[in-house]
Amino acid sequence: MRFATVNPASGETLREYPFLSSAGLEAAVSAAASAQRDWARRPVEERARIVGDAARTLRRREAKLAEIMTQEMGKPLREALAEVRKCALALDYYGEHGASFLGDRPVETDSPKSYVTFQPLGLVLAVMPWNFPYWQVVRAAAPALVAGNGMLLKHAPNVPYCALQLVDAFEAAGLPNGLFANLFVDVPAVGGLIRDGRVQGVTLTGSTRAGRSVAEVAGREVKTCVLELGGSDPYVVLEDADLTLATEACVAGRLVNGGQSCVAAKRFIVHEAVADRFTEAVVERMSRVRVGEPMAPATDVGPLARRDLRDELASQVARSMEAGARCLLGGRTPDVPGWYYPATVLAEVGPGMPAYDEELFGPVASVIRAESEEDALRIANDTAYGLGAAVFTSDPERGERIARTGIEAGSCFVNDFVKSDPRLPFGGVKASGIGRELSEFGMLEFVNVKTVVVAG
Repeated sequence: MRFATVNPASGETLREYPFLSSAGLEAAVSAAASAQRDWARRPVEERARIVGDAARTLRRREAKLAEIMTQEMGKPLREALAEVRKCALALDYYGEHGASFLGDRPVETDSPKSYVTFQPLGLVLAVMPWNFPYWQVVRAAAPALVAGNGMLLKHAPNVPYCALQLVDAFEAAGLPNGLFANLFVDVPAVGGLIRDGRVQGVTLTGSTRAGRSVAEVAGREVKTCVLELGGSDPYVVLEDADLTLATEACVAGRLVNGGQSCVAAKRFIVHEAVADRFTEAVVERMSRVRVGEPMAPATDVGPLARRDLRDELASQVARSMEAGARCLLGGRTPDVPGWYYPATVLAEVGPGMPAYDEELFGPVASVIRAESEEDALRIANDTAYGLGAAVFTSDPERGERIARTGIEAGSCFVNDFVKSDPRLPFGGVKASGIGRELSEFGMLEFVNVKTVVVAG
C-alpha cells in the first residue's frame, strides 16, 4: 500500500510513499531497540553534544527544510523559516543544558549516601501532527534523546518528506543510525506499537479524541504518556487594556500558522466597556491580512493544510451563524484552487455555537462580550480545554493575579500572545492533555527517576 502527499496551495500531488510492511516495521523497531541500548551507555555529555550538533545541521539546511514544509502543509515560507530556526534553538538549549538537568541530585537522609539519578526508559513512540512538522518533533525528540532514549516517529501522513528530513539531519549530526526511526505506518499500527514491550513511553500531539485513544492503550499497558491536545484559548481583554496592543497581540495570536495551532488565540473575551472599539479594531486589522500563495514573501496566511480541514472550518462558521453569530468579515470559502479560507471575524458568539464550544482550526476570530472581570473569567473557563490563555490589562499586578489563579490553563501570558519556548514547560490541563514538554520538566517525563541509597 502507498500514500500520497498533496500541495494544499494547488491540490496537486507531490510524492508517493509506501507504507512499511510488517517485516519492515519489525526490523525498524528491532534496530531502534538495539541502537538505544548502546546509546544509553554513552556519557550524557556526549549525547547532549550530538543533539546540539543537529542545530548546526538544521541551520545549514534551513532554506531547503522550509521550502519542503511550505510545499507539504502550506505554511507561509517566512513562518516555515522561523520554525526551522526555532528548532535549532531548542537543540542548542538541550545540547547546552541537558547534561545538567540529568545530573545526580544528593539528598540528605539517615544513610551515608542517598541520591536521585535519572535513567532512560527505552524507546519512546512519538505520534506527531502536521501543523508544526519540525517543531513538534524536535521539542519531543531533543530531550528524549539526550536522556538516552530512542525514538520511533509516526508522523502525520501529509508531511512525510519533513519526517525524512529530520531523521537525516539528526543522523548527519552523529546520531546512530536507526536510533531515531521514521515509521511510515497507518493509524491502526499505533496501538500495536504502544503494546510492544520494547516501547516504554508514548508522546502525542493532536486532537483530544486521538489523545484519549492513545491514553487508553498506554494506560492498559502501564506506560508513560505525554499528551498535548486541542485548545480553545481565551484571550481576555479588560476595560483598562491598551486596545492597540491587545488588538495586535490577539490578531497575531489568532493567525499563527494560519490559525492552525492548538495554542492559537481562539476566543476573544472582551469587557463590554471596550467591546465595540476592540471589535472594530480587530475587523480592521484582520481585513488587511494577505491570504495567498505561501511561497510569496508578502503572504500572511496560506491555505489550510487539507481539504477536509478547510471544509470542517467552513461548516463550523456556517453553523455558528445559523445559531446567531454575526459575521463581520470573511466567512465564505473562495472559489479558487487550493484549500484557502479568508480571515474571518464572528461577533455575538455564545454557548451552543461551534465558535464558542469547539476548537476552530483556522483564521477565524470569535468575539464574546463579558459584563465584568468575573464574567470574563467565567467565560474563559467555560470550556473543556485548558492549554493556553492571555489577559490584557494596563495593571500588571491585576494581570499577573488573573494569569496565576484566575484562568485554568497550562500557560497564561499577560499583554502578549501565547508562544512556546524551550526554556519554559509547555502543556495543558483538562481535555488539553497531560504531562509537559520543553524545559527541564519536559526532559524528566521520559526518565526513570531512581532513588539510590548506599547504607554502607
